[in-house]
Formats: sequence, structure tokens, C-alpha cells
Amino acid sequence: MKELIILLKNGNRSALLAALVNTIISLLKGVAFFLSGNVAIFAETMHSLGDAANQFLVFIGSALSKKDPTKRFPGGFGRLVNIVLLFAVLIVGIMAYETVREGIDHVINPQESTAFLLIISVLSLSVSLEFIVLTKAMKEIVTNAGVKTRGLKLYSSSFTYLKSAKPATKLVFLEDSVATAGGILAILAVVVTEYTNFKQAEGIVSIVIGLLMFIVVGRVFLDNAAGAIGEADLEMQGVIGNIAMKDPDVRDIQGLAVFKEGEDFHVELSIEIDSKLTVEQVDKIRQRIEKQILTEKGVSDIIIEFDKDDGILNWPNSIHKNEKRKKMLEKHSSWKNVD
Repeated sequence: MKELIILLKNGNRSALLAALVNTIISLLKGVAFFLSGNVAIFAETMHSLGDAANQFLVFIGSALSKKDPTKRFPGGFGRLVNIVLLFAVLIVGIMAYETVREGIDHVINPQESTAFLLIISVLSLSVSLEFIVLTKAMKEIVTNAGVKTRGLKLYSSSFTYLKSAKPATKLVFLEDSVATAGGILAILAVVVTEYTNFKQAEGIVSIVIGLLMFIVVGRVFLDNAAGAIGEADLEMQGVIGNIAMKDPDVRDIQGLAVFKEGEDFHVELSIEIDSKLTVEQVDKIRQRIEKQILTEKGVSDIIIEFDKDDGILNWPNSIHKNEKRKKMLEKHSSWKNVD
């Protein structure tokens, strides 16, 4: 029990905050729907319920993914957050289906709704709370990317670095972006319905909200399916490769794989060195490279293998590439002069 509490303390805070906020919002929207029968607010209620449920799951998954490896699971639990997210999107998918279905019914058979001021008040409060959570997720994205930004630039930067965000934070960002946009659309639909004869507006907005939820389902599913299988991170691979090649004793990189496991990176590195080096010297090289690589945010474990230098440069981003080429050209030119 003590271990579980410690793990939960390390869970994704954006997901926990979003779950709590969406629980409150879904209750407010549910009461408003019960009193008014408004289909647009029904769509928003379903949306908030789905968000709250899967964000609680995501929070728990992100916490449990930090559990230390065991004898039964020596590879650790890093990918657990991806598996939980795959399950979570099923909930969103069901809610999205119900939202679209209800919207289609309302377009075919539009019905009058009541409690206009109550609906507008609840939706306005909901949009404000969703936007606060969205802003927090944005700040977490740019902070994780190591970027300092303020004001309006925060919004553009969060989209720029979304791809490298933690899975849980990415889910919160996507869901609350849709929730904020959906809330604004719902307000517009309620206003249009109240002051015009276009009673199908609420149903149309309900369908749009449902479709936006399906887009989130698709995006999150694809991202986390790749993460659960073990997706290579090419950007981090380039960073790790350049770190290794900067070491004076590394001649070349024979193989490099960087897998993203949940929120962490697993590195497998095979490097070429001078075959004349002693075991003690090789061990010092290993410690030196491991220490440098572990300074990169998110790297959890490293496996380094050594092989003798074959004289052929394979690493495309090597900082020694030009130097080795110059040396080879100098050797060739000296041979020609001797001939």
C-alpha cells in the first residue's frame, strides 16, 4: 500500500487535475441537461464524463508505469501507460458514438429546450475551467521540451513540441482542446436555437463534438499503439549518437536504437573502439558515455556494447566524419607521392 501511494504521488499531475475538473464539470452539465433537455449540453456532458474517466485511468497508468522492474517483469513497466491509454480511448470512442447518435436524432426530430440562462452559465464556467487545464498542459509540454516561453507564444510552442510530450500530457492537451472548442460551439448553438427558428443547431453541434472526439480517439490510439509495441525515437537517437561520437575514444557507431517506453527512453548502443585498449580503459569509456547520456531528460537505462574498429565510418551524423575523411585523403595522397 505504501508503494502504491508513493507511485501515485509521481503520477501525471495534468491528468489528475483534468480528471478532477472534468468530474466537476460533468456533474454541472448533467444537472443542466436534466433540467433543460438540451442536446448540446448532453453532448458536452458525455464528453466531460468520458474525459474524466479516462484521465483518471491515465493518471493511475502514468503512476504505475514508474514501478521498478521485478523478476517477473525485468523490462519494467514503462509501456503500461501506453496500454492504459489504449483502453482509455475506448471509453472516449463509446461516448463519441453516443454523442453523434444523439445529435443525429435531434437534427431529425428537433426539440425545444429550456433554462437558457442556466445552460449558458454552466457552459461558460465549463469552458473557463477546461481552458485552465489546457493551459497547464501547454506549460507542461513546453517545460518538458526545455523551452521557456510566455504569453501568446505558449500556445504556438505547445503545438510545436506536442509530438515529444509525455503520453498522458498529450492526451490531456488533445482532450481539453476539443472540450474547450466544443464548449464554445455548444454556447453558440444554444444562442442560435434561442433566438432563431434553426432548432437543428444543437444537434449539428453535437455531431461535430462527437466527430472531434473520434479524431482524438484515432490520434491517441495510433500514438500509444506504437508506444506499446516499442517505437523508435529518431530525434533522440540522433542526440544520443552525437553524444557518443563526441567521446575521443569512440571511432564509430555500429548500431544504435532508442525506444520510447511510456515516458522513458531505453538506449541500446554498439560502438567501435581501438582493439588495443585494455579492459580497464574500455570500462572507463563505458562509464563516461553512460554518465553523459543519462543527463538527457527521460533516459532511464542504457546498454552499451563494444566492438573493434573496422575502419569504415557508418554513423551519418558523426562530428569526426570530416576529420576522418581528411586523414584518409592525406594517407592516399602520401601513398601516391611514394609511388
